[in-house]
Amino acid sequence: MQRLRARSGFSPGRLFSAVLASLALVLLMAGPAAAASRVALVIGNAAYVSVPVLDNTLNDANDMAATLEDLGFQVILGTDRDRQQMEELIARFGVAAKAADVALFFYAGHAFQVADRNYLVPLDFRMTRPEQAIDQTVRLDGVLDIMSASPGLKIVLLDACRDNPLRLPDGDGLARVGSAADFLIAYATQPDSVAYDGEGRNGTFTEALLSHVRTPAQDISEMMISVRKDVIARTGGQQIPWESSSLTRQFRFDDAPPTATPETILYQVAARTVDPSLLRLYVQRYPDGTHVNEVLALLSQNAGDLTTARRSMEPDQEGGEQLWQLAQRSRLAPLFESYARNYPEGPHAAEAGRMLAELGTETRPGPARQCELLGTHPRDGTETTPGVPFELLARNAAEAIAACEEAMRLDPRQAKYLALLARAFAAAGLRKRAVELYSTAAERGDLRAMVSLALLKESGDGIAQDPEGAHALYERAAAAGSADAAINLAVALLEGGPNPADRARGIALMQQASAAGSAIATFNLGVLAQEGQFGDRADALPLFERAAREGEPRGYRAAAILLDEGRGTARNPAFAAVQLLLGVASDDGSLLRELTEQGQNWSRDTLLSLQQRLARAGLYQGHPDGVPGPMLAHALEAWRNGGFDNSVLSV
Repeated sequence: MQRLRARSGFSPGRLFSAVLASLALVLLMAGPAAAASRVALVIGNAAYVSVPVLDNTLNDANDMAATLEDLGFQVILGTDRDRQQMEELIARFGVAAKAADVALFFYAGHAFQVADRNYLVPLDFRMTRPEQAIDQTVRLDGVLDIMSASPGLKIVLLDACRDNPLRLPDGDGLARVGSAADFLIAYATQPDSVAYDGEGRNGTFTEALLSHVRTPAQDISEMMISVRKDVIARTGGQQIPWESSSLTRQFRFDDAPPTATPETILYQVAARTVDPSLLRLYVQRYPDGTHVNEVLALLSQNAGDLTTARRSMEPDQEGGEQLWQLAQRSRLAPLFESYARNYPEGPHAAEAGRMLAELGTETRPGPARQCELLGTHPRDGTETTPGVPFELLARNAAEAIAACEEAMRLDPRQAKYLALLARAFAAAGLRKRAVELYSTAAERGDLRAMVSLALLKESGDGIAQDPEGAHALYERAAAAGSADAAINLAVALLEGGPNPADRARGIALMQQASAAGSAIATFNLGVLAQEGQFGDRADALPLFERAAREGEPRGYRAAAILLDEGRGTARNPAFAAVQLLLGVASDDGSLLRELTEQGQNWSRDTLLSLQQRLARAGLYQGHPDGVPGPMLAHALEAWRNGGFDNSVLSV
């Protein structure tokens, strides 16, 4: 298939299979939204008397309340409340919501449905006969009715379908409900299904919400795609968050200007402070990261050299704010520790101490969490659960096998532990056992097991080569929501693989994967649009920009070329320069090398804007003239390795 013509070395190359590429989360959106009055009701129930106690719901409620307060919400918080107390909180919320631009309701606890009506379970719930159930609960419809009186946006987040404690017929999960205009109702899992508690501090759904709600300049629709992608990855597709939206305008929780991916910011802060703990954290969280070679080089220095480097780089205010914002987004104890250590007089020192005390109460991870941390596939990595490369898993295979076997014993319901155990056996070289476990996990619906087993069938690794069987597994996984399977099918169809080319279906599958949040698929659609094979050529730029926001660094370079040339869009050197700066900070160093060695291939206007922005960051020392050379190369090198300054990215 013909690709984009090679201008400035620009050739995105063949369509990328999901199996071969990795994702990070890069955000680049419009400027901050106007300030709005925001009110939230947050309820979490855990210590039930007559139904099972829940492990994470109080943490879910408290963490969500604290986060929403930081994001400008007036929060009404209630934990472990009985029916009367819940009704009183809802009434208070209704009064406050009448004048709010945004009204949000978050609930974590037991809930059930009866006759397509949803009921929230208060702490004092008791039932001796099924017909008593409804009379002792709080109707979700009543909350929605109260919220309807609010003139602004209405957001409902329900981490409430963990199980059916009453064993009522048709009582599993929560039912789909309709809503009036300007509502978004998000459920922890798909209609009529059951969600799982998480293995850490928070439930799986709430953990994903907390990981993405602070992403600057991200619209709520994109946030929910990211949340859904994380939950699917953490549960092997057994839990798929679902929402119903009638919003008529955009809404962003965090109105701050857009910035780079958490991975990029972590490297920037680590390089700026030369903090060994942060450098090690980067390798732990992003073992296949775009900056891993630079980090390993820094860690290879002896302790004296690192100490000297740290003394020569006094912590600065910009770096402190970057570190604090990253700590809030990622909620990782080492980040709060680093802030407290490097900025003891900083404006967030007290809050850093509070968060450390809160996070420090967590005990050593149990076998289920250890299994996840040791065996998660890189394509299933999230902000809280990093993916593990196959080579690293091979070094820890025995430990991973033991943890995953114990996790299976403790929670046999979850097929994901079977899939993780299979991967550990594969890394240990025990392919036959791995195939057996992958097969069982795939039969039970685990999406990663389906894709991994399909790969083994394609290659004949540990099993007889079976292209048709592999294709059937990809089809099944794609139908169940696997973006990776959809991409692999799409690439085969679009590039004329073993099956007859079916371009229409191939593009539809690529769109399906893109809609599920796959940055690779979105980038591939941009390539196809630029080549005139999908949509309109004018669609290429927004697709490349979106791919970059979602974590595909090549999207920055592709967007920069279109803007630099005015190809399929109006020429915009200033915005092209912004794309280049984000790309240089985010990719594996390829764009930095290109600008250093082939800078003359970019227009003078774009290079001039690039120099001006680097000068504003204090990195470009010469007179901006739009001419490439050693000073620009030096400034870009400094920008990539600790000099990132979000303030110079405004257009």
